This record gives sequence, structure tokens and C-alpha cells, in this order.
Amino acid sequence: MIRNLFAALALAALPLAATAQMAPAMKAADGVMTDAKGMTLYTFDKDAGGKSMCNGPCATNWPPLMAGADAKAMGDWTIITRDDGSKQWAYKGKPVYTWAKDTKPGDKTGDGFNNVWHVVK
Repeated sequence: MIRNLFAALALAALPLAATAQMAPAMKAADGVMTDAKGMTLYTFDKDAGGKSMCNGPCATNWPPLMAGADAKAMGDWTIITRDDGSKQWAYKGKPVYTWAKDTKPGDKTGDGFNNVWHVVK
């Protein structure tokens, strides 16, 4: 009887676990934010008003941290709509990106690029 009760409770909890939303990024040991793959996240000084100014070739070099269709804002994380209608994560109102030239987790080669790209801390 008790075994059946535990099994029923476990099955009832599955939908909750499957829909629980995780933060779009995490902090590395050095305080820099990374995506789920451990790749450094950056902001772009030319972005303003919750809008991304990095489109086309810029977005090829600086891939936006995309938000899924079911993603929901949480805490300092919000979602903006890009020019093409897709959704992108923003941290404290600034859209966030990875850098195509960072080749492995922990790389920060885009920090300070053209004096307009900065790691997210």
C-alpha cells in the first residue's frame, strides 16, 4: 500500500519536474556568467532600451542567447524580441550573447572587443 502511494506521488511529480524552468545562465567560479555549455556571455554597449542592435553578420559573430518559446522572465532575466521576431535573453535589461571565437568553456576572448563588448558579471 505504501509502495503504491509513493509510486503515485512520484508519477504525479513528473510533470512539475519536467516543466520547472532553469535560469538561462549560471555564474562561473570567477563570477562571469555562462550559458548552459559553460560559454561566456557578453553584452554590447550599442544595445539600448531592451533592444538588440546586433543583427545579420554581427549576430553570426556574436550569437544571441536565444530564449525558447515557453521561456519566462525570472529575477534579473527578461526576454526581448529581436528584429526577426525571435526571442533572446537579457540580463538586467541588456541582451546577452556568446562570441563565436570563444572555442571552449571559460574562454573570454571577446571581453573588451572594440571597446563595446563586455563579459556579464
